Amino acid sequence: MFIRSNRRAKIVATVGPASNSPEKLREMFLAGVDTFRLNFSHGSHEDHAASYRHIRALEKELGAAIGILQDLQGPKIRIGVLSDGRLDLAKGAAIRFLCGTEPGKGLLDIPLAHREIFAAVKPGDDLLIDDGRVRVRTTAVSNEQIDAEVIVGGQISNRKGVNIPGAVLDISPLTPKDRKDLEFGLELGVDWVALSFVQKARDMIEARSLVSERAGLIAKIEKPSALDEIDDIIRLSDGIMVARGDLGVEIPPEDVPGRQKELIRACRRAAKPVIVATQMLDSMVSSPTPTRAEASDVAGAIYDGADAVMLSAESATGSFPVETVEIMSRIIEKTEKHKLYRPIVEATEPELIQTPPHAVAQAAAGVAVALQSPLIVAFTVSGTTALRISRARPPLPILALTPCEQVARQLSLLWGIVAVKAETATDYERSVDNAKQVAKETGLARPGDQIVVVSGFPFATKGSTNNLRVAEVGQG
Repeated sequence: MFIRSNRRAKIVATVGPASNSPEKLREMFLAGVDTFRLNFSHGSHEDHAASYRHIRALEKELGAAIGILQDLQGPKIRIGVLSDGRLDLAKGAAIRFLCGTEPGKGLLDIPLAHREIFAAVKPGDDLLIDDGRVRVRTTAVSNEQIDAEVIVGGQISNRKGVNIPGAVLDISPLTPKDRKDLEFGLELGVDWVALSFVQKARDMIEARSLVSERAGLIAKIEKPSALDEIDDIIRLSDGIMVARGDLGVEIPPEDVPGRQKELIRACRRAAKPVIVATQMLDSMVSSPTPTRAEASDVAGAIYDGADAVMLSAESATGSFPVETVEIMSRIIEKTEKHKLYRPIVEATEPELIQTPPHAVAQAAAGVAVALQSPLIVAFTVSGTTALRISRARPPLPILALTPCEQVARQLSLLWGIVAVKAETATDYERSVDNAKQVAKETGLARPGDQIVVVSGFPFATKGSTNNLRVAEVGQG
């Protein structure tokens, strides 16, 4: 049984050409990956199925619960093909977007096949092309044409992306491709599904109707409009990804750090996991070491209380995927051991409405600290009991025992949780004995240690957290 207990925050790593072999996946997992991300913006179904099989074989070999996250592409808003393949736009130039795919007759005509944009934008709105490298401001809008003035010039080429920060588009976050990819991923058995291009709460309802309970549903926050309905989006999701790439294009960059902190705090309040993503160690795509700013960025997310930090191109296509995971793991571990870490995490703990389940989970953390227990054991059917304890951010591991294999895999994403699939005992006393035995087998506790055990009563009932017990680990 492979147990990782050197740190509390988790690592999500994207699988790609640089990391999809069985050998490289094994190296990356041993270096620190807790959940692997399959990015369906790239690669074929056959590629992702092969990666899935390799990860599950690794899981079986090591006796570890490994999470797999499917990240759906979502609708990509792009310009069409330009008449000359590229276009130099000078500041102050007047340009036209034409609704359709055919190149316009004029040199400054840009095809745009997304009619939803023509319906949503209004004069004065900005359109950002190529991740914001070029910015234009609309001056007139009709059903077939958008006139605009170039505010920030530059060169653009065919099929570059377009962001519209000030508009909510009447478009589903699930394209026909996404629906096919989603069904494929769910049939494979992915543990999490990340939904791109979430603009409003009702997007989550549409996705939930397709995912149901077959996987956890994560909302990627990358649109400003999602921030306006964030409480409802969090309530309707099973987790949040702070997708700073597109979000950082559509809102001012100086606003991103504060928004990140707000999102992490809101997710902690709701007991939902939160992943901080995009460009965390971006220079390591081509360099064996990160910049000092990148190391500080990872540490900042850990100080904020994030459940997980994510690697994208660094592990998918970079030259140093294993080294990147190793360095990220070291940064997390060093940050969590710093003398300021606990005071900061405790100072930012959100205020909660104290229901009995929340109070029991919070009390478990306090009792464990007072008794200097080496760990907290949580019996959990759905994962909720472990989630509630994780939200309290106790300074010790949370051993989550669950009869459900997928729940164990999902819990591998959550802060502080060591998830183990364990058979459900027939009664509470026998379960406590099992907890003490597993605690010893994992090396998280030794004979004579007092451990705190949290469960629900009636025992093994989904959703209840109402029982706390202190048990001593025996010699046998």
